[in-house]
Amino acid sequence: MVCALGAAVCYGTATVLQALAARAAVRTGGGGDVAVLLRALRQWRYLAGLALDGVGFLLQVAALRSVPIYLVGAALASSLAVTAVASARLLRVRLSRLEWSAVAVVCAGMAMLGLASGTEGDTGGTAALRWSVLGVALVVLGLGAVGGRLAGRSRALVLGLGAGLGFGVVEVSVRLIDSLALSDLVANPASYALLVGGAAAFLLLTTALQRGSVTSATAGMVIGETVGPAAVGVLWLGDRTREGLAWLAVLGFVVAVAGALMLARFGEAPETETRPVAEPVP
Repeated sequence: MVCALGAAVCYGTATVLQALAARAAVRTGGGGDVAVLLRALRQWRYLAGLALDGVGFLLQVAALRSVPIYLVGAALASSLAVTAVASARLLRVRLSRLEWSAVAVVCAGMAMLGLASGTEGDTGGTAALRWSVLGVALVVLGLGAVGGRLAGRSRALVLGLGAGLGFGVVEVSVRLIDSLALSDLVANPASYALLVGGAAAFLLLTTALQRGSVTSATAGMVIGETVGPAAVGVLWLGDRTREGLAWLAVLGFVVAVAGALMLARFGEAPETETRPVAEPVP
């Protein structure tokens, strides 16, 4: 549980640090996206954000080896609450009452999940499941090709959903890799699913955020990386709750994901503070 929440804190904080570095890079010179990225890479905030992403991934892997997938997925979605609070503090972004309430809802959902979740399932994945996960990773690449041809919010939603499925493939693949010996890794389809799913997820999410609505893209990502992997963990990998607390786990999962969806605009840290615009006087 500590590792899962630690990963959420790392990912959420990294987003804000990288946003701060990107804003500073834009102010210090012109040029295209590549030039801005190169200037950002020279700043300690951006490098610290990348380091936090790395630490977050290691904590995510450790959590997936210890607790059910549904708990880790909800915790990763809750990183949006971390981004929202950090944005209010560091980026001077004004949160509405509804958004502060959403932060509280996410915390309440995670508390319920923490009380109700049991240990990770002891059921090993079958060969069919490993090949199926690799197939889903390839489907995610196909979603990128299809979603890129859509327009408006539909494109952002489909690409975001595809990115979420890709991240979900990573979560399930970690559970299906039971040996780190080189020969076992090469022979395990889950190893390739992890690489393909992770790369496709980052590509689709980046495209969605650049070419569409941040809110739609993040909402699709949250749904994709939580619902599907949680179902796989429960149905095929033996994830369970504490005895008699299945209802609390389901409620906590729904509450945490709903709160994250309310904070979907923080899928990419805002660059400027949102201020109300005064109506012109007649």
